[in-house]
Amino acid sequence: MQEELKIALLQSDLVWENPEQNRINFTTKIEEIDDDVDLIILPEMFTSGFTMYAEKVAESMQGETVKWMQNLAEVRGTAIVGSIVISENEKFYNRLLFVEPFGKISHYNKRHTFTLVGEDKVYTAGTEKVIIDYKGWKICPMICYDLRFPVWSRNVEDYDILLYVANWPIPRIDAWDTLLKARAIENMCYSIGVNRVGADGENINYNGSSSAYDVLGQKLTSITLGKEHTEVITLQKKHINRYRNRLKFLDDRDSFSLK
Repeated sequence: MQEELKIALLQSDLVWENPEQNRINFTTKIEEIDDDVDLIILPEMFTSGFTMYAEKVAESMQGETVKWMQNLAEVRGTAIVGSIVISENEKFYNRLLFVEPFGKISHYNKRHTFTLVGEDKVYTAGTEKVIIDYKGWKICPMICYDLRFPVWSRNVEDYDILLYVANWPIPRIDAWDTLLKARAIENMCYSIGVNRVGADGENINYNGSSSAYDVLGQKLTSITLGKEHTEVITLQKKHINRYRNRLKFLDDRDSFSLK
């Protein structure tokens, strides 16, 4: 078990529906990270922006972006996570990929597709909650709209980190800030959200507000609002253990099942 986990949050603009250029841009950003980090977090649909034209940008699990992630993870000796559009069995998925340094890939398909813009009509919703064990840390990955649904993220697995990648627009950014902090407090975990900046091809604007919170809801980041920014933070297992053992709030959590 690794007692500390060093994480890089990459708040970035995205080139609309251009996977090749986005891979080039992120390669440069990742190469500029001086620290030896354990995990690099990219936004939701980091190769395309939040597009409903899935057929333009979709890739397979053997495609160029997966290979790119595997190569970078190996070269940098770090895990890389973000979501892209995946085509599989004649369906499209908004799929989060967690790629480890030695090539292992875990994935999570977005459960709550964003009906307000018709994501549910283009992408197939996921059905499984995923817990990733990485260097002795239990990580629960989620995508954007999932943040609004606390039952889905409820910490019944005693995970350590709740991780969101997003394209969350400016008009609703207060909800992003509030809910990301709330998820940390109610689940007694680190809560991390990486959101994009800039404008997409539908003229929707984003200002990032990428953040990380500890078990008590204390903010750990100072990422510049509205601009591309990379910040490295260090998470500590002893922080989680100290407050879970002292406060024991999770012992009083309600028992439920999802249908």
